[in-house]
Amino acid sequence: MTAAYKIWPVLGAVVFSSCGYHISGHANLMPKTIKTIAVPAFANATTNHRLPVLLTSDVTRELISRTHYTVVTEPGAADATLTGVVARLDVYPIIFDPVSGRATSVQVVVNMQLTLTDRQTGNVLFSRKGAEFRERYEISVDPQQYFDESGTAIQRLSRDVARSLVTAILENF
Repeated sequence: MTAAYKIWPVLGAVVFSSCGYHISGHANLMPKTIKTIAVPAFANATTNHRLPVLLTSDVTRELISRTHYTVVTEPGAADATLTGVVARLDVYPIIFDPVSGRATSVQVVVNMQLTLTDRQTGNVLFSRKGAEFRERYEISVDPQQYFDESGTAIQRLSRDVARSLVTAILENF
């Protein structure tokens, strides 16, 4: 291999590193006036009382770990307020065991309404109505090996929602 072939990857890295590309989730297009974000408890229109609590906690944790904003619970003490409503939670089987007819795989789908509002101006900085998130988990058909994974699936779903939401807010999509 000649020296010319060895230089192309290095040259490509130099050219593309300065062309405006960036790693997703690291841009911050929020107004400079926003220093604190309130994340009050998410509202709940479902029968699952655990998910809104997990979502509020995971979104708060994600904002603290990935941004420079101070996160508070009281909207009056913040520059912006992130409100969320868990509008719908559906759990349904998607794969069945052909022998027993029992479900072996279940899909959890959560539908949410999310809004980030600037407290000073009242402008909506971010809004997602009907945001849908999914998580899937397996169910053993063997009663000896059965383990209820629905709780851990809800936890995974909550963490994924928090990651996606904070990324979308930071990218301002």
